[in-house]
Amino acid sequence: MQNFRNYFELLEISQSASPADVKRAYRQMARKYHPDLNPGDKQAEERFKGLGEAYEVLSDPAKRTQYEEYSRFWKQKGFWGSAGDRLNLNKVDFSEFGDFNRFVDQLLNRREDPRPTPDPRPKAAPSYRSRASDPESDPRRTRRTSATASASATRVANRRDAEADLTVPLERAYSGGQERVRLEDGRSLEVNMPAGMVTGQRIRLKGQGIGGGNLYLRIEVEPHPFFTVQGDEVFCRVPITPSEAALGGTIEVPTLDGPVRMTIPPGVQSGKRLRLAGKGYPVGRDRQGDQIVALEVVVPTELSDRERALYAELHELSSFKPRLNLPI
Repeated sequence: MQNFRNYFELLEISQSASPADVKRAYRQMARKYHPDLNPGDKQAEERFKGLGEAYEVLSDPAKRTQYEEYSRFWKQKGFWGSAGDRLNLNKVDFSEFGDFNRFVDQLLNRREDPRPTPDPRPKAAPSYRSRASDPESDPRRTRRTSATASASATRVANRRDAEADLTVPLERAYSGGQERVRLEDGRSLEVNMPAGMVTGQRIRLKGQGIGGGNLYLRIEVEPHPFFTVQGDEVFCRVPITPSEAALGGTIEVPTLDGPVRMTIPPGVQSGKRLRLAGKGYPVGRDRQGDQIVALEVVVPTELSDRERALYAELHELSSFKPRLNLPI
């Protein structure tokens, strides 16, 4: 059959591959040929589209069965003969498809079923009575109604939900907003994501699945090197100097909503936790937790001559004895 594509070779798997093998092979090759990683490469873009088509067929048991039946018979003798000589299989008459693309279009519900071959025999004109007084008996209307019902039933049968993974940085998960989602079948969607997304959350996109079903996005939030989220609270550790710890004062602290000024009391100890109200993680639309700031007193590892002299003078003047009351 013209344009025939071997989906198993395209995904570099054997014909006995399990659904898990199909999914694993598709994800590996889709990453390799993804348009975002091959900008301007038309061959990679076409390969990516082909991978999406192969995955959509081979991941669906019913479509995979029909595809394997098609591939088994398409080269047999007589398949390309006249309509009377073509193979007439028990399950599906593949002779109605002019080429492989038409077969895939119908298999994936990309367009309406091929129109039936017109009947060459002349038809008697219906009487005035049959058209005007009894429209329901008009055979043309019956055929149109049946065809519409059949197409509708086919669309409903092919409609199913789908899932896709979406990994987002913590800052975007916190704020939400417009996000471009690249799906496994090659489609790209612009969606409005909610604020306060968390790992494991499922977000429904109505009508964006297969054949008009729903698409569910599985959210994964990337770990952040500075912030840690626990429920509605955001934790972080902020270093301060010995002089800041001893004297207190105002320091700048990063938050997911931007830097803020925070006052630390004099004589604060390393490990002390301070709370920034309303600077935590959003919960729903009307509530936001707090940010917990753990202070960490750090000392410089390198000193200038002037700094060393001042530290030495401070040591001589200081009456503070931190080891005076050790419990031993």
